[in-house]
Amino acid sequence: METLQNIRTIYNDGFKNLGSMIVKNYFKVFAWFGFAMYAVVLYAFVFRVATGFSFD
Repeated sequence: METLQNIRTIYNDGFKNLGSMIVKNYFKVFAWFGFAMYAVVLYAFVFRVATGFSFD
């Protein structure tokens, strides 16, 4: 639980005093897009491992 709190703090500190609102929102959207793509990759890997896909 403390790890999640640390990640939240790092995320919030990363966007403090970043600049204009447009730049701040762009980077927030880009960060969430990156998290979503990482989640898709993890899901695909776990799905392949769970279904017995052979990694030749």
